[in-house]
Amino acid sequence: MSAPAQLAAGVTRLTASRFALVGYLPTYAALAYLGALLAARTPGGGIEPSRALSRLHGLSGAALAGLALGALLVAVLLHPLQTPLVRLLEGYWPRPARAAARLGATLQERARNRLARAAEVVTADPAEAERQRILAAAWQLARSFPPPPVPLLPTALGNTLRAAEATAGAAYGADAVVWWPRLYPVLGDRVRAVVDDRRDQLDLACRLSVTAGATGLLSVPLVLGADGWWRASPAAFLLSAWVAYRAAVAAARGYAEALSAAFDLHRFDLLTALHLPLPADPDAERALGRRLTRFWAQAVPLTALPYEHPHEREPAPHPAAPPAAPGDDGSR
Repeated sequence: MSAPAQLAAGVTRLTASRFALVGYLPTYAALAYLGALLAARTPGGGIEPSRALSRLHGLSGAALAGLALGALLVAVLLHPLQTPLVRLLEGYWPRPARAAARLGATLQERARNRLARAAEVVTADPAEAERQRILAAAWQLARSFPPPPVPLLPTALGNTLRAAEATAGAAYGADAVVWWPRLYPVLGDRVRAVVDDRRDQLDLACRLSVTAGATGLLSVPLVLGADGWWRASPAAFLLSAWVAYRAAVAAARGYAEALSAAFDLHRFDLLTALHLPLPADPDAERALGRRLTRFWAQAVPLTALPYEHPHEREPAPHPAAPPAAPGDDGSR
């Protein structure tokens, strides 16, 4: 492979990686925009794009490389915060925001009640259109809100992911949160690819939402003295943040479906990997699933549960005597 082809392949792998997609590209775009605003500001507080372009042309190659390296460093430092960022959007807020959390949970409860009423069967034999409406409402209810008595979170994203945690594997006695770190390693390649893709979509949408919102707020003081559409640019970023958040909610529903499919298709692979006997019927499976959940979550010992070692090597048979050579039958 030629050097340009190797370079292109390396760039393709980098831009297709999870870190580049979720962490680096949104951070780089936000820093580039804020940096361009700072470079385009005039002494009077206005914005002149030509001023930014002239400053960009005046930078040396070392300066440009330093800026790119700085953006990479910021992305690396922010990358471990991806999980806390998602949890923030889910509604796991600090104590000072308790009042806002209660208000959000109340609004989410009203939305759930509206869907529950829409999913009720009023007549014994509803018409086809009514039946389709009821089914659609029930489908949305099951995927958007956890079943009672699971408490609601103050955001739509949090309740969608909580619904996934409450329902994926529940039919088999498995708690999704407890089982998932053990189930994921035994997934097949196709299922794992789907799960990873859906998770990347969720994380990217969450990162875009937070990055766009923060960029919009940080750009407000930079465009106060500007004219024309520059003053509306923060609002455009805030609108993008809202759109990205709605995309995150939709991605969470897709991720929930992938989690459920992973339990449906590979729960027995986990039992086999643990050298546990496969259950004979759904009741036995639910009982075993609940026992394993208590064992992993609460360290409740597993008793009277035999192991199975189907791949244990069988004793090797005694080697057969080599066939006698022609004429070598002991006779002289």
